[in-house]
Amino acid sequence: MDIKDFMKNDRFAANAGIELMEVGEGRAKARMTVTKEHLNAGGVCQGGALFTLADLACAAVANSHGQLTFSITANITFVRSAKEGETIYAVATEVVNHSRVPYIIVEIQNEKGDLLAAFTSSGYRKGGG
Repeated sequence: MDIKDFMKNDRFAANAGIELMEVGEGRAKARMTVTKEHLNAGGVCQGGALFTLADLACAAVANSHGQLTFSITANITFVRSAKEGETIYAVATEVVNHSRVPYIIVEIQNEKGDLLAAFTSSGYRKGGG
């Protein structure tokens, strides 16, 4: 399976303006430019938008071995805000490549490399490849 083509089927992420930049076995990078549609009532990027960015990068990593994988847990910690006009990145790394339950860490960063949020997830790999 071509993972970049497969991830284009994530219509929610696409509608949020998220682009998968690169993916390889056990790693991925995605980006999103924060628009007014991403802002919360406080005028900064809504946490759900950051979660969706991290989730797409995580899904790319989890599925990078050619076996359909779904998230079974996900946690995010926000440490800095993102503002309208900023391009932000999700850098995902598979820490544990288990045959059934992989574990992935995603760092969301701004253009300067400042950490905005940390996302962790475990998945479940379906049988069959």
